[in-house]
Amino acid sequence: MDNYIIEMLGITKMFPGIIANDNITLQLKKGEIHALLGENGAGKSTLMSVLFGLYQPEYGEIRKNGEVVNINNPNDANDLGIGMVHQHFKLVEIFTVLENIILGVEPNKAGFLQKSEARKKVVELSEKYGLSVDPDAYVEEITVGMQQRAEILKMLYRDNEILIFDEPTAVLTPQEIREILQIMKGFAKEGKSILFITHKLNEIMEVADRCTVLRKGKYIGTVDIEDTTKEELSKMMVGRDISFKVKKEKSKPKEIVLSVENLTVPSKIHKNNAVKNVSFNIKAGEIVCLAGIDGNGQTELVNALTGLEKASSGTIRLKERDITRDNIRKRSASGMSHIPEDRHKHGLVLEYKLEENLVLQRYWQKEFQKGGFIKFDNVRKYANRLIKEYDIRSGQGPVTIVRSMSGGNQQKAIIAREIDKEHELLIAVQPTRGLDVGAIEYVHNQLIKTRDAGKAVFLVSLELEEVLNVSDRILVIYEGEIVGELDPKETTPEELGLYMSGAKRNTGKEANDGK
Repeated sequence: MDNYIIEMLGITKMFPGIIANDNITLQLKKGEIHALLGENGAGKSTLMSVLFGLYQPEYGEIRKNGEVVNINNPNDANDLGIGMVHQHFKLVEIFTVLENIILGVEPNKAGFLQKSEARKKVVELSEKYGLSVDPDAYVEEITVGMQQRAEILKMLYRDNEILIFDEPTAVLTPQEIREILQIMKGFAKEGKSILFITHKLNEIMEVADRCTVLRKGKYIGTVDIEDTTKEELSKMMVGRDISFKVKKEKSKPKEIVLSVENLTVPSKIHKNNAVKNVSFNIKAGEIVCLAGIDGNGQTELVNALTGLEKASSGTIRLKERDITRDNIRKRSASGMSHIPEDRHKHGLVLEYKLEENLVLQRYWQKEFQKGGFIKFDNVRKYANRLIKEYDIRSGQGPVTIVRSMSGGNQQKAIIAREIDKEHELLIAVQPTRGLDVGAIEYVHNQLIKTRDAGKAVFLVSLELEEVLNVSDRILVIYEGEIVGELDPKETTPEELGLYMSGAKRNTGKEANDGK
């Protein structure tokens, strides 16, 4: 008989208009890494939220070591040794890393907080597991990777033995991904049991022992990783064969759409400039990808292009129009679409309905308003079209509150809005972050379709496979400078990695002007 540490038997969880989990059974063995795979909105995060006590199921039961347990809230889960790193981190930004880790289980003596005792334990845990953090740094000032380490240390500080990772690599750099996968392997060797939600099949094949697949809220099956393939897993997940190779014709660049000259952008974190005297062009009918290790100026460069930050010097032209000092709405009206890096901060109003979010860039246009009043019937009709065309899954259709949607479907909503509106330039920053393989295939096809329609596409990606497969031209950024321009057909991941790490660079004018 298998030794299951956790069993979720016949779990059913409903929300208005949708059955998120429909009679699902999941069994976790002690000391294994068990992947949970499914499309965006398949019910993976909901199922894990049930296990962590954030939701109560309508039907079904949970057992730990064969005994039925009641998990009414996260405190009950922690008491049972269950911890969870959420897809969108649960950290208080104005608190330090240490304060976040001990929040809720603060050591005290006679009512006085014993911070030195807590600090000692946190430092010991960080050193033991290779989770480098600065305990005194404020969360709002640290990288996403360090925020995730803080979340993992929260679990370890509470001595959790069952660890839930919800999309742990979705916002990490390739280097940080390798690090977190090694950490997970180390946990399993120690006897900890791991539930690992991901869309990335390569990661499942690398670290998981078994994988359970969900589709549209239903259980499809559980397989041993050594007995399956990426292709079989993807077919279980989406119900059809997926092409892992991007199909596209040779690009036919035309006139220059975006021209950037000598752009410098200050850093908000340190005294040096984040972007240093950068120049490049993007033409109609091509996809230019900006590749680089996270934190090398990509965010600041995109923010300057889109109007989220001001450049200290340089010029930005969109179709010969100088937009350097234009506000965000003017840039949008001039023909710029933007899929932002942070979908919650810059992409969506989470408390608004889906239909309202889909017209955020256009509600003032004649199609959607008259005399200052919104034409709600037109908004609803437009939203329903985008929901159907882009397969945006939401429990109540256009009136769904966006906060309640899965991260992947929130991303699809932004992509639909930005690609559908009139534009000459599409700036897409990590557009496939958090998406399943079927949705990634769809987004890549949309980017190529946009290019083939004669538009310019500026793709910013941390995924080397995506950079090499989708782009027509690669610009590499390192410490705020464009250090190389590469042809994806003539380069390798290894060579690209050398440029990204600063070990190699093109010399001469052609490396920095995009010509």
